[in-house]
Amino acid sequence: MARLAGINIPNEKRVEIALRYIQGIGPTLSKQVLKKAKTSPDVRVKNLTEEEVNRVQKILEEYVIEGDLRRRIEENIKRLKAIKSYRGLRHSMGLPVRGQRTRSNARTKRGRRMTVGTIRKDIVSRMGAKEETPAQEGSAKAKE
Repeated sequence: MARLAGINIPNEKRVEIALRYIQGIGPTLSKQVLKKAKTSPDVRVKNLTEEEVNRVQKILEEYVIEGDLRRRIEENIKRLKAIKSYRGLRHSMGLPVRGQRTRSNARTKRGRRMTVGTIRKDIVSRMGAKEETPAQEGSAKAKE
């Protein structure tokens, strides 16, 4: 298993696909890196020579990937929170940041559905305890 940028990339995959396992490398950047390294994108990782792996590793050092990229993203979010921008507040509240609607969607950010409502009189009477609502308490005091 080849190790690039601190990540073990799978042996059985084509190099072009395997490079995508590194955060910050997508389809386009993967093709560019292999073109610069003069390596065929169709070769399997297990068939790469040591020289080819070293060339790819050297080219990857030019880009912001993996740990540096994660750190940079985290710093940007902290900065947004510190200046109390709208995006920073959305990050801190755990809500969608980029203008998506939250009334009907955004379940992955907001969590499971929680029904919020009032207790109806028939449910209160079934519970046995007679609980007065604040409106009823105010009217009782007014009568006295």
